[in-house]
Amino acid sequence: MIYLDNAATSFPKAPGVPEAVAAQLSGMGGSAGRTGGPMALAADRLLFDARRAVAGLFGLGPRGADGVVFTKNATESLNVVILGSVGFGDAVAVSSLEHNAVMRPLRRLERERGARVIVAPFDGEGQPDPAGLDAAAAARPALAVITMASNVTGAATPWQEIAQRFKAAGAVVCLDASQAAGHFPIGFGGCGADFVCLPGHKGLLGPTGTGVLLALGEAAGNARAAPLPLPLISGGTGSRSESEEQPEELPDRYEAGTQNLCGIAGLLASVSWLEREGLDAVRGRESALTNRLLEAFAAIPGIRVLGPAAGPERLPVVSVDAPGADLRALASALERRGIAVRTGLHCAPAAHRSIGTLATGGAIRFSPGYFTTEDEIDEAAAALADIIRRELG
Repeated sequence: MIYLDNAATSFPKAPGVPEAVAAQLSGMGGSAGRTGGPMALAADRLLFDARRAVAGLFGLGPRGADGVVFTKNATESLNVVILGSVGFGDAVAVSSLEHNAVMRPLRRLERERGARVIVAPFDGEGQPDPAGLDAAAAARPALAVITMASNVTGAATPWQEIAQRFKAAGAVVCLDASQAAGHFPIGFGGCGADFVCLPGHKGLLGPTGTGVLLALGEAAGNARAAPLPLPLISGGTGSRSESEEQPEELPDRYEAGTQNLCGIAGLLASVSWLEREGLDAVRGRESALTNRLLEAFAAIPGIRVLGPAAGPERLPVVSVDAPGADLRALASALERRGIAVRTGLHCAPAAHRSIGTLATGGAIRFSPGYFTTEDEIDEAAAALADIIRRELG
């Protein structure tokens, strides 16, 4: 199997991840924060080490570790911020490239709280329409949610500039790093955002069922920290057990219930591997693979490559349209040849609407990863060319 669906979830995982998950399950029976026995203390240590590793990877340092909240995925992280920050009648600004993990909770808030969702137009290369951005900022939104990179086109957005602009307009700023985290070095300290939401199972090469919410408060170098959102769920945290109120301090405020310790053990292993390997090396290899795929696709008649040209601002996501062809049939033909891709709307109808592919059913997405080989890229491109020739020839 040639696996080119890393934008959905990475495979294979980083070296050491399966072993770390198995070791936690077989050798660590305690629940973090619940007892004082040696296994519970080992669980506490695991969480401590994992928080520090994630904080270090994103340039937050040891003081930022308390702002590392573990969730089950980026969707949960985004829901914490969105549902916990938006009040009745508030305006919320978003880009037109957002995933349904952003848009669905916002549409819910439209119905339930009368929220006003302001969608700033962005193009297929990740660039905002200046007038639309001006209008969104002028609305003085309570919250702005910005994707750092499109899961459809691989285009990076000017997220830091936009974050600072909305922060200056008085908004709480949340970054969706689902397609950016782990693919290149990012320092979030002092970036202008208040919160960053990311999955552990995509670019971080960790297990599914893991996600992170970064609360970029003063400890992370944010001099104008936003108020903390209300918790999504409440319950036992192992701390302040004398109180029936949810703890206010981080990370306990958002970590009610027993943690996914085996998943976090795998995430610690993957983040540690990324630190050793170096995100510059990861970016260099993934860029080379992406450029190779783009070059091969440019020679295939009958397809249209979406998003920006090869370059440093493109993430390892390459989607193609084939006017006149049945995209699902093309994807099925690829899968029969042992090539895993994803076709359709990629849970991002807003993005497809922005680039003009919503009405035609979306696109076929190829997303290589760090462990993809050059031969696999060449074989996938050759297979697509052959299938297109048979389908449209």
